[in-house]
Amino acid sequence: MSIDTFQNWAPNLEDAIDRHPLTMPPNTPLMEAIALLSQTHDIICVLTDDQSLSTPSAQKVHASCVLVMQGQELLGILTERDVVRLTSKGLNLTEITVADVMVYPPITLPQQSMQDIFAPLFLFRRYKIRHLPIVDDQGHLVGVISQESIRKIMRPANLLQFRRVSDVMTTKVVHAPLSATVLQLAQLMTEHCVGCVVIVQRNSEDNDCPVGIVTERDIVQFQSLQIDLQKTQAQTVMSTPLFLLSPEDSLWTAHQEMQKRRVGRLVVSWNWGQGLGIVTQTSLLRVFDPMEMYGVIENLQQTIQHLEAERSPSNPSRQPPPLLVQSSSADSLLQQSRSSSYNEIAGDRKFLLDLLDNAYKHVKYMSDNLDLLVEQRRTQIQSVLEILEQLGRKIRP
Repeated sequence: MSIDTFQNWAPNLEDAIDRHPLTMPPNTPLMEAIALLSQTHDIICVLTDDQSLSTPSAQKVHASCVLVMQGQELLGILTERDVVRLTSKGLNLTEITVADVMVYPPITLPQQSMQDIFAPLFLFRRYKIRHLPIVDDQGHLVGVISQESIRKIMRPANLLQFRRVSDVMTTKVVHAPLSATVLQLAQLMTEHCVGCVVIVQRNSEDNDCPVGIVTERDIVQFQSLQIDLQKTQAQTVMSTPLFLLSPEDSLWTAHQEMQKRRVGRLVVSWNWGQGLGIVTQTSLLRVFDPMEMYGVIENLQQTIQHLEAERSPSNPSRQPPPLLVQSSSADSLLQQSRSSSYNEIAGDRKFLLDLLDNAYKHVKYMSDNLDLLVEQRRTQIQSVLEILEQLGRKIRP
C-alpha cells in the first residue's frame, strides 16, 4: 500500500488554466452568449491507469462560463448557473444583453497567488462559485480556472482511493417526476441552489426510483434550441439511462466515471433506489481541504487494522480501537477553518504541507510494517494524532 506525499498528489494548477476562455463584449445579446455556451468546447486531458497524465486527447467538454471584456478590462462573468436562474424567472431573454445580467465585479485570483490548490479551493468555497478568472500583476486576464478544470487534472492517488463516495456525497437530492416541465426543473435548481434535478418514477413497491437527470448544462442547451420550456416535459429531454454509483465505491471510481462520461456529477443509489445521493466534482475537490485529511487517515487506519486482524486472528488485541477522529470533530474543525483568513492560511502553506506529509509518513510506516507490536503501533498512531491536532490548532481562528 503506497502513499504519496502531499506535493505528489496535488495537481499542477498551471495545467488547469484555460488560457483561451470564451470572451465577449458587454453589448453582446444574451441569446448569442447562450448559443456559444451550448456549442463551445475545450480540450481536456485524460488520466491513464499508469497514474500519469496522458497527452491531450481529442475528447472535448463544454465551456461553462463567459468572461465579459471591454478591451483588456474584465468587467464580469456569466455562467450556466446564471442562465438557469434567468430561465427560472420566465423572462424573455431575446431582448437582454450580457451586460444586463453578468455578475460583476467578478472574484479573481492573482496568478502569483496560485502556489497550490488551497488558494482556488478557498475562494470557491468562500464565495460559492465554480469559476475563477486568473489575472496578472496589471489586472489583465491570464485565463480562467474552474472546479471542472481542476478535477480533470487530479492525479490518481491513494487520496481518492481510500475515501468512499458515502464520505462526501449529499443525500439532499432534488428530484422531480417524469411529467415536470423544463421550466419547473430550472425553478427547482434555482430554489435549491443545485446543478441538477434527478428524475424519478414510482415503481410497483411505491418507491421513487431514479430514471434520468437534467442538469444546468441541459437547460442552457434547451434555451439555445429555443424549445418551449413551459410545455416540454422532463421525460422527453432527460439523460437516461442513469449510471449509478454505490455509496461503497471509492472516490477514485467516481472520478474515473466522471472522466469517462464527461460529466460533473453522478447519482448514488442504494437499497434498490430507496436511498439517493449525489456526488459532484465539488465533492471530489473537498478531499484536498486540509481538514478532510482526517477522513483519509481514519480510513487508512481502519484498513491497517483490518489487515492486522487478518494476519493475527488469534491476537486478543486485534479488536479495532476507537476511530482516530470522529467525523463530527472533523466537520467542526472544517467549519472553524472557514472563518480563518486566506492570507493566514496561505502564509503558512509550507508549514501545513509539512504537517500533512509527516502524518502520512507515520501512516506509511505502519502500512509497510504490519508486524509492529501493539505498543509500537500505538506510538505511531499517537504521533499522527498529535500532528493532526497541531494542524487543527493552526487553522482555528
